[in-house]
Amino acid sequence: MDISAVNALPYEDFVNIFENVVERCPLIPAAVWTRRPFVSLGDMEAAINEFIDVLPDSGKEGILRCHPDLAGRDLRSGALTRESREEQASAGMAALSAGEAARMARLNHDYKERFGFPFVICARMNDKANILQQLSQRCLSARPAERARGIEEVKKICRLRLQALVLPDAPNKL
Repeated sequence: MDISAVNALPYEDFVNIFENVVERCPLIPAAVWTRRPFVSLGDMEAAINEFIDVLPDSGKEGILRCHPDLAGRDLRSGALTRESREEQASAGMAALSAGEAARMARLNHDYKERFGFPFVICARMNDKANILQQLSQRCLSARPAERARGIEEVKKICRLRLQALVLPDAPNKL
């Protein structure tokens, strides 16, 4: 669908289509629907990012808490959203060795204990080795820095999910 089709969507359809561009946060497309018409896909992405940016820290942490653990219980039980399942599989999270799975579980637990929200990284832009390395390193971060880093990763995930739903902007004709 192109941006003009996005702009023509009724509220319910807009929310249903874009409800998971930010993991399990349909409130975000519900809020940005009022910003239509979007002049481009980039404009729509900017509206989402602006909504996220003005949230208080507790709201940003709420967004992070909507994300599942990488290679966690939801993956094993089949409870992930379609998008998360595909993203985790592309990064090799569904094919961890027993040792990797144990390390991932321990690091996920330590991270959540330290920060109060799950580790978030754009899985489609990483592989399992890099994810494990990042998770290990980021466990040492300060909470404000890690909250900000997690939100930047959420924005990367959102961008890729939007690009899967909306056609890229047509080049300007001069």
